[in-house]
Amino acid sequence: SAVALLVLAAAVGLAVALGLLLRAPVNRFCTTSNNQTGFLCDDSVTCVLASQVCDRVSDCRNGEDEQEKLCGDLPRSLPGYLVFRCGNPTHWVYADQRCNGMNDCGDCSDEMGSLAACPPCGSEWWSCSPVFYKYCSCVPRRLCRDGVQHCLSWSDEYIC
Repeated sequence: SAVALLVLAAAVGLAVALGLLLRAPVNRFCTTSNNQTGFLCDDSVTCVLASQVCDRVSDCRNGEDEQEKLCGDLPRSLPGYLVFRCGNPTHWVYADQRCNGMNDCGDCSDEMGSLAACPPCGSEWWSCSPVFYKYCSCVPRRLCRDGVQHCLSWSDEYIC
């Protein structure tokens, strides 16, 4: 009877352990083709940009990027790798909006400083700080010499 009880306890323990393993969270982190943070769909192939998660458009075949448990309480319901917290703690943006050249946070914290850790301006960008409007420390070179001041120093109009 003691052996039967031990076998029963082991079986229950195994069933509980398997149940916990089956419910373990799936790692859905992936990197998109343009090297940005993404969300891995159930097919384990499709990698959706972070900003395409919870946008009311199903990008995954089974719609897992729009599920209530993921999108019910933004940003708290999102996995941390999909979220970038702005300098103002009440603001956030999707992780793929960090270092995209645009002032998505409104205070440039997604483009400048230690939180963002962005690389310097690339070859398609002109470096100047501060800049006006939607850019932070770099403006697209296509805006150079367009007759509109984007850099406080006017370097986008006279030097770039």
